[in-house]
Amino acid sequence: MSFRLKLILPIAFMFVCILTQAQVKQLKLNRVEAMAGLPQPLQIIDWKLMAQNFDKTVYDFNAKGKYWPLVWLDSTNKNFPQPVMGIYTAIGDVRQGPQNNKGMFHEALANMGSVLGATLIGIDKSKQGNMNYVAMLKNYFNSDTKWNIMMNNTAPEVALLGGGYGRDWWYDVYPNVLFYAICEQYPNEKDFDWIAKSIAEKFCKADSILNGNYNYSYFDYAQMKPMKNQICAQQDAAAGHAWVLYAAYKKFGDDRYLRGAISAMTALEANKINPTYELLMPFGAYLAARMNVEQGTNFDVEKLLGWTFDGTAVCREGWGVLTGNWNGYDISGVVGSNIDHGGYGFLMNTFDAAWPLVPLVRYKPAYANAIGKWVLNAVNASRFFYPQYMPANRQTIPQFASVTKGVIAYEGFAKTSTFDTLYQDRIGPVAQGDGPKWVPGKNPEVSQFSVYGSGHVGIFGAIVAKTNVNGILKLDVLATDFYRSKAYPTYLIYNPYLEDKNIIYKIKGNKKVDLYDAVEQKFVARNVTTTTKIKIGKRNSVLIVETPSNSKITKSNKDVLANGVIIDYQRK
Repeated sequence: MSFRLKLILPIAFMFVCILTQAQVKQLKLNRVEAMAGLPQPLQIIDWKLMAQNFDKTVYDFNAKGKYWPLVWLDSTNKNFPQPVMGIYTAIGDVRQGPQNNKGMFHEALANMGSVLGATLIGIDKSKQGNMNYVAMLKNYFNSDTKWNIMMNNTAPEVALLGGGYGRDWWYDVYPNVLFYAICEQYPNEKDFDWIAKSIAEKFCKADSILNGNYNYSYFDYAQMKPMKNQICAQQDAAAGHAWVLYAAYKKFGDDRYLRGAISAMTALEANKINPTYELLMPFGAYLAARMNVEQGTNFDVEKLLGWTFDGTAVCREGWGVLTGNWNGYDISGVVGSNIDHGGYGFLMNTFDAAWPLVPLVRYKPAYANAIGKWVLNAVNASRFFYPQYMPANRQTIPQFASVTKGVIAYEGFAKTSTFDTLYQDRIGPVAQGDGPKWVPGKNPEVSQFSVYGSGHVGIFGAIVAKTNVNGILKLDVLATDFYRSKAYPTYLIYNPYLEDKNIIYKIKGNKKVDLYDAVEQKFVARNVTTTTKIKIGKRNSVLIVETPSNSKITKSNKDVLANGVIIDYQRK
């Protein structure tokens, strides 16, 4: 054999190996690059246990203690002839409870968020005790106002006390996002289908009227007119419209909803400035990744993720994902304002960002490292919202911590107190909340504890689990991937350490599976029944898909399938 042939053969063999086992090249997010590699002080709490404790503690009509119970029954029968559970937005809010405003002031963001969160960790809220908390959510469907969508309150009589109702667009859109997620979890709930259909019709028609221009403060879904007021334009409402319409397309199979989702996404992406306002942009990024592989669209995932993270928003100046170390505490990963008093992150926004961003990785594994690193930072920092995990000198009212019963967190934390003249001796990050500002001189200090934000804890509870290595998380990629096609259990695991790590990977249930890594694009273990070791490279990820052992592996349109189920989208 000639020297040239001897040289060519090994090179050719290596080239074939690269083609058959090509690792997905990882893409970076600038904001995530600025986060701590391994945040300090590092402590990952049990988020599923926190969600379980929230549910059993807060959903107790006989709870004892000052400011408790936090729930009551509203029997004003708005929109539907049935009572609905009221739940406080913040502890001690003087506008709420059965004795104030006829018991009518309670928010869908709190009620729906807590129902969804509990459901995601396995609690059936449709038959808990003698209550159907799922059916009660119908009362937020505002038929009396002719809007015929889910809204943040049950009636306009109390709407001015909170958000939405033709003032703040995201407040009018997000309850419908929450409802559609709940609707998927309870497909047989009475009236849910026609309500979901009504919402889809309203959003579809609204998008056609807007015709690519979402440059408005809100949309009047009764008059079907876009409107402007003193609140700046919220173009990211297009992301909320798109998410609901794509879910409706998956649910009902109506191509009009698919066209509406594509139209809304096109309008979102066409913005010349970052239109991030509150909670909706991450849903746009998720949809971009998902629709690109499912529908053949070509939305710019990188652009929408940048808008989500970078803090370059124009209307809501500085809104995005926080980074930094404040007086020895890594606070990176939480969502909020990067400029308000040096930075102000919020609990609910951080929980809810994980909902779309974690499943995004399933459709775009190139962001596995970036999302894995962000989640680690966000999960670690989020414990600081809870008084029991924050030193007393870093919170505004540590003396009232017992009021929370260990399940209610502060609304947020800031680099310095945002009360300007109060709590100025506290060391940042300062755990606090805005409740006293809502009703100055009347809302008590304890209204800084956020019931509505804490109720969304089930999102973390369903997604986040620890492994045997501290700081390496096992993230359930399917937990919040609503209205998806059939899929096998899929987990994102990121190694934040500067050396390779071996984790013990555990299988749930009595089954034998092969483990496919959608990042390495190869099987890394075969015939696993209980546990196996998986090696993860330094500052790298695996995206494990548990496929039935001895599955028939095929390819279709670049996708890899196991027994006809996609395990790797658009393999390249």
